[in-house]
Amino acid sequence: MKRSKKKQKEFLSKYDFTKSYVVDDAIKLIKEISKVKFDASFDIALRLGVDPRKAEQMIRGAVSLPNGTGKEVKILVLCTPEKESEAKAAGADYIGLDEYIKKIEGGWVDFDVMITMPSVMAKVGKLGKVLGPRGLMPNPKTGTVTENIENAIKDIKSGKIDFKVDKYGIIHASIGRISFTVEKLKENILELVNIIMKLKPSSAKGTYLKSVSISSTMSKGVFIEKSSLSVA
Repeated sequence: MKRSKKKQKEFLSKYDFTKSYVVDDAIKLIKEISKVKFDASFDIALRLGVDPRKAEQMIRGAVSLPNGTGKEVKILVLCTPEKESEAKAAGADYIGLDEYIKKIEGGWVDFDVMITMPSVMAKVGKLGKVLGPRGLMPNPKTGTVTENIENAIKDIKSGKIDFKVDKYGIIHASIGRISFTVEKLKENILELVNIIMKLKPSSAKGTYLKSVSISSTMSKGVFIEKSSLSVA
């Protein structure tokens, strides 16, 4: 074990984690330094030149990653009885309404995404204190408040993720697994960056995309050269 740690330290000393790498090399480096024994999450952090305190600069949205996230997503659908069969056929993990609202009020949050209907948002709205801090509150902008329950479930199961800038101006997202090929991870990164660039608010001054870094579970972060993402 001591020998392994020494080799890892020597390996890490060869790299300068303060510099930026072209996207392909950055991905390869993360794959090399990820030493956990499970299929680690591959994550990205984008620092934006926005002020999230201003409503028009609160960047949020959704993106369908071309290669998915590699993660099994638990979906809760809060809907009226006539929509339950549609939700079940599409692959929702939990389906119901009042009984799940009570469970959530009691602290239950064993799901990754909630989908609901406009007609029941009045009931769902009171769950904001529980769901909001966890990023689980459904929102029409991300397609999780909709009449088309089936399509919403299929989109999420196939790799659609939500993103939202935090109070520091950073968007964090999981975009795959360390076992993904370099090309698949690159495609996911480019798709996310492309969507976020399209959301640039007209009121944002200066550099919009300040930095992009990637990491895996428990690994160091590596900066990506913006020019290799076709971003100025």
